[in-house]
Amino acid sequence: MFNVKVIKTEVVAAVLPMQEHWLPLSNLDLLLPPLEVGVIFCYLNPIIISEKNNINLEFGSIVKILRTSLAETLVSYYAFSGQIVRNSAGEPELLCNNGGVSFIEAFANVELKEINFYNPDESIEGKFVPKKKHGVLAIQVTQLKCGGIIVGCTFDHRVADAYSANLFLVSWSELAQSKPLSQLPSFRRSSLFPRHPGYYDDSINDLYIPIPTLIPTKPEILNPNDQVMISRIYYVTGDKIEHLQSLANCRDQKGTKSQRSKFESFSAFLWKAIACGINKETSSFNNFRFGIVVDGRTRLISNNVDDNQDKSLKRYFGNVLSIPFGERKVEELKEKSLNWVANVVHEFVDIAKTQEHFLGLIDWVEAHRPDPSMAKIYAMDSDGPAVVVSSGQHFPANKINFGWGKAAFWSYHFPWDGKAGYVMPMPSPKGNGDWIVYMHLLKWQMELIETSASHVFEPVTANYLNLI
Repeated sequence: MFNVKVIKTEVVAAVLPMQEHWLPLSNLDLLLPPLEVGVIFCYLNPIIISEKNNINLEFGSIVKILRTSLAETLVSYYAFSGQIVRNSAGEPELLCNNGGVSFIEAFANVELKEINFYNPDESIEGKFVPKKKHGVLAIQVTQLKCGGIIVGCTFDHRVADAYSANLFLVSWSELAQSKPLSQLPSFRRSSLFPRHPGYYDDSINDLYIPIPTLIPTKPEILNPNDQVMISRIYYVTGDKIEHLQSLANCRDQKGTKSQRSKFESFSAFLWKAIACGINKETSSFNNFRFGIVVDGRTRLISNNVDDNQDKSLKRYFGNVLSIPFGERKVEELKEKSLNWVANVVHEFVDIAKTQEHFLGLIDWVEAHRPDPSMAKIYAMDSDGPAVVVSSGQHFPANKINFGWGKAAFWSYHFPWDGKAGYVMPMPSPKGNGDWIVYMHLLKWQMELIETSASHVFEPVTANYLNLI
């Protein structure tokens, strides 16, 4: 084990003054509970490469670059410098007051190659990802005894989804290198205004639920030992992902061959792998829910006659997500082929891949306000477990270069308090088609994966990351 010592804590605000104003959360933002999402970037000894020579950076210089460029970035990303407050209707709203971002400097008496990234509960939680004490964003820069650094960020999910956070991180790294911003964020809430009159398909009622209508789960049917959540980080090689895709695309009994993506194939394998490890003799449930996070930006853009709105949606800052899911009997998932499970995944995801789905979801939230609502897969009203997978395949890690090269390792960190599992696959730093997979699951689910699917999910090690 190692210790992390906080050296300094300060608040960094936007470098330019701004007029205090209110920014309403969109109807899609209102579907998110107050969750904190973390992300880390690990760098070897930072070196600035110039035409004349290479300069090893002192930690103080690194901090100055990051702090100064952060203050510049917050001018455009002013939402991250605000705070969430309740309005007169009791709903969360963003007060853009340039209250600033918590900025922490720290030192860890450990080398990068010694950190056990496979077990982030031990190595990352409470060490490299800061706890947000005020505002909507916190940042920690930690120096390691080997000279490497780790940049950790924590943001309020109600304000931004992963796509929005990526926009911010890329812009921050561009300004750190004194480059112009490749794109500015859009806070054009009118892009997500409800329609009048509103309309939504009944399928929305199957995916979302007003929180006041939830029926509390009876505590006595839950075994506390079965409710422990843990996090792990694995890698999956590119050839194994391709193999899963080939299995998912096998011809069915009618001779029809599917065209399933790598992400759909991976998700189907994970769903089936956990189900196959469940013992019906000792388990008290029959069904298993599995959801996929779908980004609605490209869906809302389709067939849009307003070109300015299309451009605005591509750089829209906020949440534009939906979580369709499927629910099947455990025994069915066990018995059916991977091809069959992949087709089930494709079918329920397909529901959310339309412009009308997202417009309907916006209208559905409007119809139920001011009552808060949530994704139904997170509601404990099923007789079985639930897992949600979010794709991080477009994570622009190679663009997040603060001037000293790309990160040697990166990962999201999302150990939330719910009992639904969360999985985020991302591209590997190797750039060879491998995936890094962050998992936050019930302990028994993780044990099943390590027992039955260890040939696919391998622990991230310093050796794999070429740190040794």
